[in-house]
Amino acid sequence: MSTATITSKGQVTIPAAVRARLGVDAGDRLEFIEVAPGRYEMVAATQSVTALKGLVRKPASTVTIEAMNAAIAAIGASAK
Repeated sequence: MSTATITSKGQVTIPAAVRARLGVDAGDRLEFIEVAPGRYEMVAATQSVTALKGLVRKPASTVTIEAMNAAIAAIGASAK
């Protein structure tokens, strides 16, 4: 288990082994996510939004707003 100390300025030096496992380096961003009261997870946020480009394919055919509205109405009607 790795530990770190908070300085008087609120800074923390993340141990080298933890930085290596997270794949982070100087200048990278980290996110702190509260998973339970008083308990946080630290997640590397090193990729920009542009890195997501190409992750989802473009649809084979486009769908009109009217077609979407008709599909929503049909599902809504069948749910009653």
